[in-house]
Amino acid sequence: MKYPPSLVALIRELSRLPGIGPKSAQRLAFHLFEQPREDIERLAGALLDAKRELQMCRRCFNITDRDLCDVCTDPGRDRAQICVVEEPGDVIAIERSGEYRGLYHVLHGSISPMNGISPEKLYIKPLLGRLRGDEDDANRRPEEFEVILATSTTVEGEATSLYLQRLLEPLGTTVSRIAYGLPVGGALEYADEVTLGRALAGRQRVTK
Repeated sequence: MKYPPSLVALIRELSRLPGIGPKSAQRLAFHLFEQPREDIERLAGALLDAKRELQMCRRCFNITDRDLCDVCTDPGRDRAQICVVEEPGDVIAIERSGEYRGLYHVLHGSISPMNGISPEKLYIKPLLGRLRGDEDDANRRPEEFEVILATSTTVEGEATSLYLQRLLEPLGTTVSRIAYGLPVGGALEYADEVTLGRALAGRQRVTK
């Protein structure tokens, strides 16, 4: 059975989204077809508005609708701390924890030679500029900053973290890595050996 060209085109475009394979794209296409026209128009309008209005923050490269994002313009933030993450979604996750009150820097990816992503394709150079005072929020010397590496624990994320660590330490900048290990409520028997090993390595002393 041949699908109409417009349906084929819709499935093809949906399958280009991350995490969406051909079968998922087909299900989404049929689902969209069944929705009222006004719902589809509202979705299309939201997509167009987002593409037209959103941009990257000039300083930290998070997503915003202004020149500088809300975090960069917040006077209550600790401007001596910069948390480095891979994607804008990571900023949302950390903010949701309510435990961090510093600034951010979004790399927009991680080092992955297999996928053709070299350090030059990430927003690493602007990070160095912030530490050296190229940006107006960096009225400090590099050694007065703490850079918190919050990249993922994938092979690519670890490679990116190691690369940044070697790049930043000669500047005198304090470099730290977020702790990771067992999730809250998780049972030991279901944890893999790598997670258990890192949880043990990152253990904290319990004092009375």
